[in-house]
Amino acid sequence: MSVFQAINDMFSYSFITRGVLVGGLVALCASVLGVILVLKKYSMIGDGLSHVGFGAMAVGLAFNMAPLKVAIPIVIAAAFLLLRISENSKIKGDSAIALISSSSIATGVIGTALSDGTNIELNSFMFGSILAISEDDTILCVVLGIAVLLLFLLFYHSIFAITFDETFARATGVKVTVYKTMLSVLTAVTIVIGMRIMGTLLISSLIIFPALSSMRICRRFRSVMIVSVLVSVCCFFVGMVASYMLEIPAGASIVVSNLIVFILFFAAGKITSRS
Repeated sequence: MSVFQAINDMFSYSFITRGVLVGGLVALCASVLGVILVLKKYSMIGDGLSHVGFGAMAVGLAFNMAPLKVAIPIVIAAAFLLLRISENSKIKGDSAIALISSSSIATGVIGTALSDGTNIELNSFMFGSILAISEDDTILCVVLGIAVLLLFLLFYHSIFAITFDETFARATGVKVTVYKTMLSVLTAVTIVIGMRIMGTLLISSLIIFPALSSMRICRRFRSVMIVSVLVSVCCFFVGMVASYMLEIPAGASIVVSNLIVFILFFAAGKITSRS
């Protein structure tokens, strides 16, 4: 089967079309947020919030509630809590993330053990499944994804300011705490809507890989942001096509695509730095 034939066949299935639409939007959101999070050394927050999302979805399933609608407010609350804990207590950064994520995973495992169809749903939440995206989920994810992008673009300059110098931003009147909270909320929403495709264990890779790859060859912030978006979206699409052609999990295929690009960009960065 040729690549073009595979792409044509892929879009003949409605569930794959929904997955590409939602996943492409998630990849776009994750790439722009990822640059900010990596620069601020907050990249592991994605991993922590994905574990919270798993716990919330599992509990929602146990009570016969829509997992996605249960997870969104809980993960947003967890993002806000992580921020407050890191800033105002003796439990800092990675310790706060480890505390909340491990507790959430334990809650999720108990929740899935108490629900029906545990193995299928647990596998779907942990590793992602393109089949898990319903039409209602698609509409909700698209609306939330567009909202994330619009808010990011609307407050771009303030987010840029707090990324590089919070003290100076605060001195110039920027409400640093407000924008850091908003950044956490946007990340939380992106994590939740991406978990349905990528799964708990792999969603944070969409935040980390494109940003790190673009930083290997770019030095200016805007260039890093643009290249990160291009890398993320292209790797997502290549991963989806490879998943369809080779009959392998979509999430893992997308991560491997990102890994290959990172290795290539890393090598290119080494070569250009020596010349």
